[in-house]
Formats: sequence, C-alpha cells, structure tokens
Amino acid sequence: MMSMTCHSLEGRAVLDLVACGCSSNALLDRSSVRNYTKASSKGICRGYGARQLVCGRRDRIRCGVSSMKTAETPVPKKTAETLLNSVSGVSQGFPRVLDLNEESRRPVSLTNLFEVVADDLLTLNQNLQSIVGAENPVLMSAAEQIFGAGGKRMRPALVFLVSRATSEIVGLKELTMEHRRLAEIIEMIHTASLIHDDVLDESDMRRGKETVHQMFGTRVAVLAGDFMFAQSSWYLANLENLQVIKLISQVIKDFASGEIKQASSLFDCDVELEEYLIKSYYKTASLIAASTKGAAIFSGVDSYIAEKMYDYGKNLGLSFQVVDDILDFTQSAEQLGKPAGTDLAKGNLTAPVIFALEKEPKLRDIIESEFSDTGSLDEAIRLVKACGGIEQAQELAKEKAHLAIQNLECLPKSAFRLALEDMVMFNLQRIE
Repeated sequence: MMSMTCHSLEGRAVLDLVACGCSSNALLDRSSVRNYTKASSKGICRGYGARQLVCGRRDRIRCGVSSMKTAETPVPKKTAETLLNSVSGVSQGFPRVLDLNEESRRPVSLTNLFEVVADDLLTLNQNLQSIVGAENPVLMSAAEQIFGAGGKRMRPALVFLVSRATSEIVGLKELTMEHRRLAEIIEMIHTASLIHDDVLDESDMRRGKETVHQMFGTRVAVLAGDFMFAQSSWYLANLENLQVIKLISQVIKDFASGEIKQASSLFDCDVELEEYLIKSYYKTASLIAASTKGAAIFSGVDSYIAEKMYDYGKNLGLSFQVVDDILDFTQSAEQLGKPAGTDLAKGNLTAPVIFALEKEPKLRDIIESEFSDTGSLDEAIRLVKACGGIEQAQELAKEKAHLAIQNLECLPKSAFRLALEDMVMFNLQRIE
C-alpha cells in the first residue's frame, strides 16, 4: 500500500489530492474521486483500495465550548492536501439533515437571516464608501457603482455572525473594533475581486447593472480594483494581528491562483472534479473561510474552534460556488443578471459539465470545437441537463453544505449559530 505523509507547504502549492472525509481522513487519487462521483447519487462512501494515500493521523478531538483561558491543543497548519477536506463529505451513518423536501424545513430569506446583525450591517454600509477614500472622485464613483449594485453583503454578515457567536463563548458583550474593521476589509477585498473578475471575463453586467469597466473603461477598473486591494491591505496591517494579516493576505494570492488555474484549463474536457474544487476554493471559498476564522480569532476563542470556523467558511463557500454554477444552467439571463451559460460559452467547465462529460461523448466534441457551429452552445446546455449533470452537482452542493453544518457543532446554541445554519439552507434553497 502506498502512503504519503503530509508535508509542510508554506506557500500552499497546487493541490493534487483531495481528502476523503471518512473517519480515516484519507487522501484519494484522481481515479478514486471520479469513481466516487459515479456513485455519489447512491450516498455511498466506498473504500478506495490499495492506491489510497494516507495523510498523517490526527487524534479525534471532542468539540467543546471552552474559554480563551483554556489550555489549547495546537492545531496543525493546514497543508495544501487538507484545504478542501473532501470531495465526498460522506461518511457511514451520515445524518440526513439537509433534505430540501422536508415539510418541516422553514423557508429562509436574507432579511430574516441577517436580522440579528442588521445594526452591524447598517454601520458597515455607512462606512464602506468613506473607507475607500474621497481623494479621487473617479475611484469614488467606481466604488459607488459596485457598492450600490445590490450586493447581499454575505461575507461581512458572516463575519458579524461568527464574531457574535464566538464572543458569547468568552463572555464578550460587544463586538470589538477589530471585528468591525475585519468585516469592512473583507467586503472591500471581495468588491475589488469582482471589479477585476469583470475585466477578465469581459462582463458588461453585474447584478443587473453596468460593470465598472463598462462605465469607466478597463484602465480605471483595473486601477480601482488595485486601489481597493491596497487600501484594504493598509487597514489590515493596522489591525496589528500577524495571524489575521497572514490569513487575509493569502486570500489575495489565492484569487490570482484561481484565475490562473481557470485560464489554463479553458475548454479542457479532461479537467478533474478536484481541480474544479481547488479553483473554486481559490476564487470563492478562501475568502469566506478566512473571514469566519478571522472573526473567531478576534473573539479570542481557542484555536480548535477557530479552525472549525475556517472549515465552516470553506465548506459553505464551496457549496455556494457549486450552486452558482448550477444556476448558470437553470436560471434565465434576467434572474442571473448576465447571459445564461456564460461560463460554458467561455470554456470554463464547472461541476455540472464535468459530471455530464462522464456520460456523454458528444458533449466533449461540442466543447472542444469551442462552439463553432450555430446552436452548439444550446445543444451543450441541453446535454448537460439531460445527462444528470445538474442533479449530481446538486448532490455535491448538499454534501459540502452538510459538512458546514457539522462544523458549527462546537458553538453554543444561539440566534447567531442558527443564522449561520440558515445561511447554509438559504444557499441550498436557491436550487430547489
């Protein structure tokens, strides 16, 4: 039996393997992952035989509520191989808590979801534009365009929810300045990434409005994004917490890594599911994971709970990205705020396509032709739907969501923990 010990990767090199999520915390090779995806709809976590790669053993830790004064067990630094935790996220005896068809499940709206941190979000909205800086009218106009484009403020809301949920553990009555500044920094980084994404994707619309580069030109859009990255970094440095500075700085690097991975695999029908998840982590989940862990760090909880908050953000972020990629096939242009099938048209193959490619050879031919024939894009979308790619992607989104719910078990029951759980359910409601 081959085995591999997790090695330290300071720079978090490109992931080649994805962990299994069963109790052994084993790593799978690529063929194993693909074998899993074919069986995922049956809810089976199979053994992976002689080629299974084992990544060090961690003793099982009970998740308890402890104060910041409790002696801590050091949490190993996350290596590249363990960042994604699992493609399957399914273990034997997995509890059935995310059935979207259960009658007892109550609908979740963003208004209700954020109600417990509504005052925090109001303060954030008032501060965002002033934080960008008023010295340059063009940059201010660009910031106003995207800040006012109807964003959900999901990431800062998560910062506030985790901040308040973890503050209860250590007896903090109010959020600190660091908590609030972190939420503002996270939204600035997210906004900067959207501006740059729209330039790279040549997108004309964002949330139903013209993009910054469409209104002000590519040069201004790039500079506006750069400025917001720089400004957020300056505020981050002023928090004077090295652990959080390293955590959030890595996110900016991950954005670039994700874009490079995406650009290097366009129209590549051999792209693997774990490669898609790695890219999704870099582009989406990394920021959410850093947000939730950073909030826990500023609350002063022990490192185990902080790591669980990181895992919650990571799994929620991956689930959100998979759902977004499903909606690219199932919603109209009006609902999406951009043309349907945009990612596929540009050669960005997402989870529904990767699953469908396993069953339909004709789809490969169409994609590799880069949709040169009239109507070929519509035919490719039809094949993705007909081959069960949407349904398998839905299962993947639910599995990641299930892990996110489990990650919250270390928090005391409260309105804030309930809101964090509801955030997971709200995401899945989008594909009902």
